[in-house]
Amino acid sequence: MDLNDNKINDQTELRTRGNWNQIKGEAKQKWGNLTDDDLDYAEGKQDEWFGRLQEKTGDAIDDIKAWFHRTF
Repeated sequence: MDLNDNKINDQTELRTRGNWNQIKGEAKQKWGNLTDDDLDYAEGKQDEWFGRLQEKTGDAIDDIKAWFHRTF
């Protein structure tokens, strides 16, 4: 189910929100130059957020999305 129409399964989204601090820590370990500010996610600004992560990490957006998908 996707009640907020963000193309993410609601169960996945709830699990992710619950584990977000852990995931942020893992992301900062993987990409050492990321800060908490870089990992702040604003609802509805997913494209901007992934663009910011791409700029900071130098990785392709698809690779970043795949990493997050595998992580949660």
